[in-house]
Amino acid sequence: MSEPFLGEIKMTSFGFAPRGWALCNGQLLPINQNQALFSILGTAYGGDGRTTFALPDMRGRVPVHGNLVGTPGGEAQHTVTSAELPAHNHAMLASTAISHASDPTGRVLGSVEAGALNIYHTADGSAALHPSTLSQAGGNQAHNNMQPYTTTNFIIALQGIFPSRA
Repeated sequence: MSEPFLGEIKMTSFGFAPRGWALCNGQLLPINQNQALFSILGTAYGGDGRTTFALPDMRGRVPVHGNLVGTPGGEAQHTVTSAELPAHNHAMLASTAISHASDPTGRVLGSVEAGALNIYHTADGSAALHPSTLSQAGGNQAHNNMQPYTTTNFIIALQGIFPSRA
């Protein structure tokens, strides 16, 4: 295997970092012992920038190209708010006219005479039902928001060729 670039990240199928590499677990490193790597990463992934800097933390993350390096995004769980739902309503309207049909297609609930089997009417529904007719649903809990995955490790080169800027 050729010598890696300093700071190069690779995905591996094993559970350890080989010599000269570190797992991308967000650990802090001392700047004074890793000056070349710090000059590449800076504090993009954390650290105070005076004595420490952080390696990328890829645990539970998917790498994405195109944003500012070190910018995290997404969330493992998400609680959907009503503002995020498509516009819709739960209002149920009925007719005050006497019902004359048993087939609900194209009809609304209507007034029912004692003993009648027909509960639908063809009139437009304009009478709002009591609010307790429709109950609240949902528990307002977060749900998993992750694509299917297989866990692997990411490692970063602590030693290697210093990458030249083009």
